[in-house]
Amino acid sequence: MLDDIPTLRRRLAGRAGAHEALIAEVLARAAAPEVAHVFTHLYREEALAAARRADALPATALAAAPLSGLPVTIKDLFDVAGETTLAGSVVLRGAAAATADAPAVQRLRAAGAAIVGKTNMTEFAFSGVGINPHYGTPVNPAARTACGDGCIPGGSSSGAAVSVALGLAVAALGSDTGGSIRIPAALCGLVGFKNTQLRTPLAGAFSLSHSLDTVCAMARTVADCLLVDGVLAGTPLAVSGRDSVRGLALAVPRTLMLDALEPPVAQAFERALSRLSAAGARVTEIALAELGEIGAINAPGGFSPVEAYATHRELFAARRADYDPRVATRIALGERVLAADYIVMQRRRADWIERVSARLAGFDALVAPTAPIVAPPIAPLAASDEAFFKVNGLLLRNTFAINFLDGCSFSLPCHEPGAMPVGLMLSAPRGHDAALTGVALAAEALLSPGLPAAPR
Repeated sequence: MLDDIPTLRRRLAGRAGAHEALIAEVLARAAAPEVAHVFTHLYREEALAAARRADALPATALAAAPLSGLPVTIKDLFDVAGETTLAGSVVLRGAAAATADAPAVQRLRAAGAAIVGKTNMTEFAFSGVGINPHYGTPVNPAARTACGDGCIPGGSSSGAAVSVALGLAVAALGSDTGGSIRIPAALCGLVGFKNTQLRTPLAGAFSLSHSLDTVCAMARTVADCLLVDGVLAGTPLAVSGRDSVRGLALAVPRTLMLDALEPPVAQAFERALSRLSAAGARVTEIALAELGEIGAINAPGGFSPVEAYATHRELFAARRADYDPRVATRIALGERVLAADYIVMQRRRADWIERVSARLAGFDALVAPTAPIVAPPIAPLAASDEAFFKVNGLLLRNTFAINFLDGCSFSLPCHEPGAMPVGLMLSAPRGHDAALTGVALAAEALLSPGLPAAPR
């Protein structure tokens, strides 16, 4: 396990060859059995070269590059110049190579990051489970003893989460269309930050749904996510620090988000609310009945299937048999949606966003479990479509509502040490990223008072 970014930077500062030694160790560990299926490509020489550049920098220059020589991973749907972007699929093999890095990748490089590799993912980012029949499924390291042959990591940014959880990266670049950063962060015991969509550039990221896609990252702490977000956005958030959660107004929705919670999730969530309340936060249950409208607004087919079908139409017609059948089933739903229905969906969503944002205007954050279940075993979901789609729906239920809102959202670990990971989701309407980050920092300090020391 790696330290958080500030601690790691202090530990490496002034030590000759320290960054190169760190990256060499990470690359050696990437060959271990527990890392199977995490990476689709490793950038050995490039990562070592970035580490050597960091080792050669004077202290002043090193301080100006916030990720200098530190290991970072990027999800397989981001363009890297000279490579074909596969997005977790086999149908794009042989397609034209990218002519330039995605802006998010460019900005990571400019911040000095040693990009260790591309990480595995759900095919075309179309699931919250993380299973990939083409490249295998990374095993959730935070739940390794609970599931025999392994628990799911969550998706679609599956390899991204596992790379951070195993200490192979300080942060992982991913995407979040319906929860693809926050779900794996929650199931693997990490922090995930889904920013407001327009804050970070979508260019060079293979799109699932252009209405909902967000480019964002996960890491070990809120502060690390904040740092990486500033790199990806090109402008750091102006976050006002808080001494505590005292005085925060937190809303807990009774509609949808608290339904069918597994006992470990319900217990961890109630314990988190009790701690927040005892520390002076005002925790208020609200109906937020608008959450119950999402299904009806999406009834014609949903944004992701419609927009994914528009992206895949020609390739899908020629090579549908080569897609993950579960992904193909959902893409095919977009074929039957009329243009008029799609336009009505857009209008109804815009009205819904305005109404929900108004409901939340008096609160600092909406609080709910990130996912209503803990990570289940991989094998039953790989074997059964019925089990897979049931779990997929549960995992996406709470997080998707915030993408539908175009809001910003954190998932923070809120489980007890040694327990199965559970995420606490803090969310706010679009554009409230800085204020929400202040809330997340204060909540994290209360719920996660310390981090384990990194092994030497």
